Amino acid sequence: MKTLEMTDKEKTQQVWAKRPIVISGPCSAETEEQVLATAQRLAATGKVDALRAGIWKPRTKPGMFEGIGAKGLPWLQAAKKATGLPTAVEVATAKQVEAALTFDVDILWIGARTTVNPFSVQEVADALRGVDVPVLVKNPINPDLELWGGGVERIARAGIKDIGLIHRGFSSYGNTQFRNAPMWHLAIEMKLRFPDLPIINDPSHICGNRDGLFDVAQKAIDLDYDGVMIESHIDPDNAWSDAKQQVTPERLKEMLEAIVWRKESKDNSELQGGLEKLRQQINHLDDEMLQIISQRMKIADKIGQYKKENNLTILQTNRWQEILDKMMAKGEKLGLSKDFIMKYLDAVHLESINHQKNIMDAQ
Repeated sequence: MKTLEMTDKEKTQQVWAKRPIVISGPCSAETEEQVLATAQRLAATGKVDALRAGIWKPRTKPGMFEGIGAKGLPWLQAAKKATGLPTAVEVATAKQVEAALTFDVDILWIGARTTVNPFSVQEVADALRGVDVPVLVKNPINPDLELWGGGVERIARAGIKDIGLIHRGFSSYGNTQFRNAPMWHLAIEMKLRFPDLPIINDPSHICGNRDGLFDVAQKAIDLDYDGVMIESHIDPDNAWSDAKQQVTPERLKEMLEAIVWRKESKDNSELQGGLEKLRQQINHLDDEMLQIISQRMKIADKIGQYKKENNLTILQTNRWQEILDKMMAKGEKLGLSKDFIMKYLDAVHLESINHQKNIMDAQ
């Protein structure tokens, strides 16, 4: 009996439903030979589910390579035919959406520089009306969940059923470790807001280099992300864009094989029971911490009243520095990171100042 071959749409739906999903390919399509060779080597790994390539590249400064343009779309089409891999490209305008769909691109994504502009997202959304294609929405460059969520909502209102998120990190002043700071808490919050949408991590744009790719990808999987998008090139050092963050298909395979792919839950009831007991302990401790912080703020109120009666300033710089020094030293001995201690103390201090200010401002 003859086996019916799956259509492109069926292949895409199969990939979309897969967990984890791995999307890979060059930052930019450069030549037909490069795209085809990359696709074939990625397919040979047996680890990649969809082929990505930048066709249009938004760049910070004029004169930089801004993508090969629509002439690269037939190359992707040929690569799909040769390997069977569904294709994915970034789109930023209605014209780009139309061109991508004309050449049977299977998955579209909206880039960080587009998500930040509601007018651009709406243009893309309008072009997608009546189209049945998965659309991924990258986080905006700046750390703004409302913009990210707004982008998702605009695409959903256009009638797109299959929508996903891409976490590629955020621009932040003074950040040196990453090209784009991951700010994991924002991605987790976005996942809580849209629990039914798959979220894919983009270690390439978070790191900006090859060295950190594995660690970021592993952390994303540990946080129950639904997959990764990692840039791959047959000759990374000579890539026309973002050379430092791309890896060969063979190196990609090594990384993917080294990742520990964890599951959110286990069917074993005994394991679940043990986990639930530990979670209950955390719940009790969290309750106690909130009670203690509440008591601390009540004392802050009394301090605010004392300062008001004695005409003292809210901020006592020497006292705050004394607290910082003491708590940082103590926190380290307790196994807590300096970064966490600083963020915790800053949050508590700000809340304390707000309490005291309310006392000061009261008539």
